[in-house]
Amino acid sequence: MTDLVAVWEVALSDGVHKIEFEHGTTSGKRVVYVDGKEEIRREWMFKLVGKETFTVGATKTKAAINIDAVSGFAYEYTLEINGKSLKQYIENRLKTTNTWILNLAGTDYRIVLEKDTMDVWCNGQKMETAGEFVEDGTETHFTVADHSCCIKAVSSGKRKEGIIHTLIVDNREIPEAVE
Repeated sequence: MTDLVAVWEVALSDGVHKIEFEHGTTSGKRVVYVDGKEEIRREWMFKLVGKETFTVGATKTKAAINIDAVSGFAYEYTLEINGKSLKQYIENRLKTTNTWILNLAGTDYRIVLEKDTMDVWCNGQKMETAGEFVEDGTETHFTVADHSCCIKAVSSGKRKEGIIHTLIVDNREIPEAVE
């Protein structure tokens, strides 16, 4: 029998990761799975509340599951990513990254731009890029499956909006995905 009590999906630059947590409140068992792979297993934990820390993804992003007693034998499980609640992490990530999903020759690609470092990720791999300054901003060039790709960064002219990033693949603009 499984003691699965929580499942989360977390979008990182290297992909969307599934985190599962088993908590045996009678046996004291705690098990953390990341993408189906067991990361932590603890048996006979007499303290039923606490925190389990681990890493997620290729970039070894810090994660923690907090176990708190709510009432009697009811427990609440919260996930933290890089020291922030999952909600705060997602809100911050929307500001610091752009994500595009596209299909090239029958293969799906998830391209992520980290705005703070200008790193580009494609399906979990950090891409080799070439950046250049152009008249109206910058262009970051890279290749995906023999297709030329370019992320254009142009000022919106509005302080609140900041810089607008656009992905162009084979001279075609790709709409941004909402994760």
